[in-house]
Amino acid sequence: MRQLIRPILFVLACLVWAACSSTKSLKPGQHLYTGAEVKINPDSSGKIDDEKQVKKDLESKTRPRPNSSILGIRYKLGIYNLAGEPKKPKGFRNWLRRQGEPPVLVSEVKLKYNNDVLTSYLISEGYLQASVTGDTIVKDKKGKAVYTAETGNRYKINKVTFPPDTGVLTKIINQNKNKTLIKAGDYYDLDNYKNERIRIDNDLKEQGYFYFSPDYLIMQVDSTIGKNLVNVNIKVKDITPDAALKPYSIRDINIYPSYSLRRDTLLRKLKPLEYHDFSIYDDRNTFKPRLFDRLVFFQKGEHYNRKDHNQSLNRMVNIGAFRDVRAEFLPVDSFKNNQLDLNIYLTPLKKNSLSFSVTGTSKSNNFVGSELKVTQTTRNLFRGAEQLDVSVSGGFETQVRGTSLGRNSLSFTAEGKLTFPRLIVPFYKPNSTNAFIPKTITSLSYQMLNRGSEYTLHAIKGEYGYNFKENQYKEHNLNPISISYVSTSFPSDTTRERIFTQNPLLRNTLENQFIIGSNYNFTYTNQMETNRRNNVYFYGGLETGGNVWGLFTPTNDKGQKTLFNTPLTQFIRAEADLRDFYKINRNLVWANRLNLGYGYAYGNSSSLPFVRQFFAGGSNDIRAFPARTLGPGTYKVPDTALFADQGGDIKLMLNSELRFKIVSVLYGALFVDAGNIWLRKEDVGEPGKPETARLGSGFKLKNAFNELAVGTGAGLRVDATIFVVRLDVAFPVRKPYLPEGQRWVFDDIAFGNKDWRRQNLIFNIGIGYPF
Repeated sequence: MRQLIRPILFVLACLVWAACSSTKSLKPGQHLYTGAEVKINPDSSGKIDDEKQVKKDLESKTRPRPNSSILGIRYKLGIYNLAGEPKKPKGFRNWLRRQGEPPVLVSEVKLKYNNDVLTSYLISEGYLQASVTGDTIVKDKKGKAVYTAETGNRYKINKVTFPPDTGVLTKIINQNKNKTLIKAGDYYDLDNYKNERIRIDNDLKEQGYFYFSPDYLIMQVDSTIGKNLVNVNIKVKDITPDAALKPYSIRDINIYPSYSLRRDTLLRKLKPLEYHDFSIYDDRNTFKPRLFDRLVFFQKGEHYNRKDHNQSLNRMVNIGAFRDVRAEFLPVDSFKNNQLDLNIYLTPLKKNSLSFSVTGTSKSNNFVGSELKVTQTTRNLFRGAEQLDVSVSGGFETQVRGTSLGRNSLSFTAEGKLTFPRLIVPFYKPNSTNAFIPKTITSLSYQMLNRGSEYTLHAIKGEYGYNFKENQYKEHNLNPISISYVSTSFPSDTTRERIFTQNPLLRNTLENQFIIGSNYNFTYTNQMETNRRNNVYFYGGLETGGNVWGLFTPTNDKGQKTLFNTPLTQFIRAEADLRDFYKINRNLVWANRLNLGYGYAYGNSSSLPFVRQFFAGGSNDIRAFPARTLGPGTYKVPDTALFADQGGDIKLMLNSELRFKIVSVLYGALFVDAGNIWLRKEDVGEPGKPETARLGSGFKLKNAFNELAVGTGAGLRVDATIFVVRLDVAFPVRKPYLPEGQRWVFDDIAFGNKDWRRQNLIFNIGIGYPF
């Protein structure tokens, strides 16, 4: 991969050159359009509120947009110019030219259109006397548009009048007028008027006005009262149809759980099963009738309301049992009364499905390999929309570089997971009305890892817990019961002692152990709101091990709590992961992450069990260091060590990444990673064996920032939405294991030196973004 650096740098240099010479390909009389500038009240000493933001909003509404650029470099135009004029209708040059952008010319600017758009926007913001005039300025081969906006004074609302209380509909509007978005003293804002109509419509929909629409409301604005004030009169239009002016109730609720167009006629002729308020048409008994108590929130005789409508649809979609969901509300007797029939058409997913996946891995610890996974999914197992997933996977890895070239490992994993779309809690029947389905999940897994002639590790894990979403932003996972048993076998006692002598850390890693405890984690994200400029993600987790069981298990002759003669681990572990994604513009995102972890072992345990420890280094972590080789603290694992699995009880990590679009689905990134792990207490080694100590591995708050590793680098990503393939190359700029005063290594950077590249350049190939 190192051979790729020169051609990549050459291509980038060509793009920069082509972008910087963007006007050379222009024909006589053509001028490159560089963008728009808006001047607000340039001849007036008065300034408007939030002038910078208004100026920015106005400039964003001008058309056309100039050629895309990053840091002033018009990279897409550079690609277009680099490709040149194709001589053939097909081929690489044609493809490359399509990835770029032709030059945007000053002649494409429509001044009158933009004047009208900007004037309309200012009026919608309350500048009712605004006017905008534009002109173009050309210099050499480039030009821009300059728009002058004379805003006048911004109007405020003097008084808001609601419809007189002449019936049930207007009574509902007046009952909720305290929630109005239009208030006296606020600035005139057209968006607020539109949102107020939607608010009133939502209130009416909750009271049964199924056929009402925001379009049946009009906002009459009187701006003639003077003093830059307006009166707003909210009125129901006279042309509103009768059907929209009365509330509707639910008469019959018909459910078709195994619906298809082919069976439509047959299903409608069936005699339905009457269950509570539902008439269920299903000759196949696909689902237990009680399932629909949790999916359908409507009842006979009640008024239609939008909340029940949305929650019912959301539950039927999110339960994961149906391929198609449709709710149909039909008026009874063609609008002559105020009743609706509700027909629910549900098309189930296939009961059984089989999936295969093959993955290739290339890790930063010099291991490459592959894994094959087969998953059998059985849906609606007990006719209550349950889902059983059984998977089997096997893979191998081999070390292609390093001190132990050719070391191999084999893995085998079998897992079963059964998901119930409800909370199963002893002595309690939850009655959730949330739009999202709470779930009870049980799982059992077995994993075998064979390290060739070294050892074989076996792990069995069982969990019972709950998953529930509070809303679209917040998700909770609680596993009150989590049991893991880890055991290791060696070819011989000699092999066992040799491994533990070479790397004493593995003694804790490979000892047989029970982990019995509970865990809880919480996730918050608003990343689904793509229109937001700033998105955040937060994950917090808490896990305990051996707390309750330790009170009842016996103690062996070593003073350890044991279960089936196996030591019981006792610990508390907490972790937090905060991420922030800030959109600088539509093609440039600044992503940041802070990851903190802390573990406290007590009783039987002097440190966290290996499978619960924190690690540093790798493709999703501190990318300038191979996986699990960093730390703890200022300790450096010897080059002769058998394995580089350096775990810790404490972790601090910070990542910052600038992500930008290059062309089509190809994206780039520049990043800086910093962090480390530590043991809660210094590892002094085994008594009488000072060579087994890991000096500098303990955590001291005053030294923490001085012991951080720092790395930087760049990456390319192919983001096809459904998958992301990532290549990052990174190198360290601060090595915490070096003596104090020598840890920053900027002076050692030498890209032209083969030995430096071999020792410092780390290539990471991954699927998905690092965070």
